[in-house]
Amino acid sequence: MRVALVDAGGANLGSVRYALERLGIAPEIVRDPEALARADRIILPGVGAAAPAMAALRAQGLDRALHAATAPVLGICLGMQLLYEGSDESDTACLGLLPGRVRRLPATPGLRIPHMGWNALADVADTPLLRGIANGDCVYFVHGYAAPVGDDTVASARHGDAFSAVVSRGLYCGAQFHPERSANAGARLLENFIRWDS
Repeated sequence: MRVALVDAGGANLGSVRYALERLGIAPEIVRDPEALARADRIILPGVGAAAPAMAALRAQGLDRALHAATAPVLGICLGMQLLYEGSDESDTACLGLLPGRVRRLPATPGLRIPHMGWNALADVADTPLLRGIANGDCVYFVHGYAAPVGDDTVASARHGDAFSAVVSRGLYCGAQFHPERSANAGARLLENFIRWDS
């Protein structure tokens, strides 16, 4: 099993690698398109802003390689947001692997933006990606933007309004939270993705 961990400058690259290593998986850190073509699983982590992350992917030709890839892809946090057509963050054009647009979390009295900390999952779908994860399981979020709940949402969370916490469509899936910082539920999501047959 070749697991490619895409290096687009995300600050959580190391922690995602360590989380995979704890599961007995030795990922390959990927910075070139050719390596993606050989992968059995692709993970796109990300922390930071959409525009520079997309600029880094384009500069390395990784945007085209992600479109051409035939392996399942998991986007994490910003990496999930980059799977969409665009983001309100600096009006950024993203990868377009998932339909829709990422929106800024709405200002809500008494709630801090960005959304930081543990929050419960809701509306968890019966899907292999979420096997062993249930409504009410808590995971760790750090984000100011999110995808609205839609047809591809397989788990949601709420910070003021509801938003997509996990999405899945065909080969592409994403977690808005940080599985590498989300204890047992996060480890289970990563393990499910490695075993997942889309």
